[in-house]
Amino acid sequence: MLEKDSGMVIVLSGFSGAGKGTIMKHLMSRHPDTYHLSISATTRGIRDGEEDGREYFFKSKESFEQMIAAGELLEYANFNGNYYGTPRAYVQEEIAAGRDIILEIEVQGALQVKKIFPEALLLFVTPPSAEALRDRLLGRGTESEEVVAQRLAISARESRLMNEYDYLVINDKIEDSVAQVHSIIQSEHNHTFRRRGAIARIQRELQVFAKGEE
Repeated sequence: MLEKDSGMVIVLSGFSGAGKGTIMKHLMSRHPDTYHLSISATTRGIRDGEEDGREYFFKSKESFEQMIAAGELLEYANFNGNYYGTPRAYVQEEIAAGRDIILEIEVQGALQVKKIFPEALLLFVTPPSAEALRDRLLGRGTESEEVVAQRLAISARESRLMNEYDYLVINDKIEDSVAQVHSIIQSEHNHTFRRRGAIARIQRELQVFAKGEE
């Protein structure tokens, strides 16, 4: 069996209420030694029970903005006055060690990552229909109809960028979706452009049998 080349950068995005977070939890639970969840940097304060380098890399605003200026983030955004972003060095270290690292981020961030890592695998999660998405958002019972309408409007805008992703995961039954995501990722490891190292090695080994045939 040919050895696996470097790890992959996997980006998981989807509409609010599509179930991407649930898929992530099940995937990590089933395959704890296979996938690693990316750790983001943030300027928000550390909360009780959290640990720097485990939940987040906690940074001051000045330090975070220095990271932005130095090009040290794969993607970043500002939410409610706090910065959140993915440290580039951390991701590079993970994939260099042969580990698959998953980034659960929104659409704009995903496209930022794709520019820096063209080989990144982008997966988009959606319910079977817009009506199903609306029902799931209302079913939470934690948001008003006005907030749900706002989220659906955001989803409508995000849907225009779905074609930028490599695979669409239609999340109808969670068990099927988790299995599908795992299957897609594992199949991608066998794509020839991801196995250049293994291909080069076996080509070199086979040269001993090619002598005298050229």
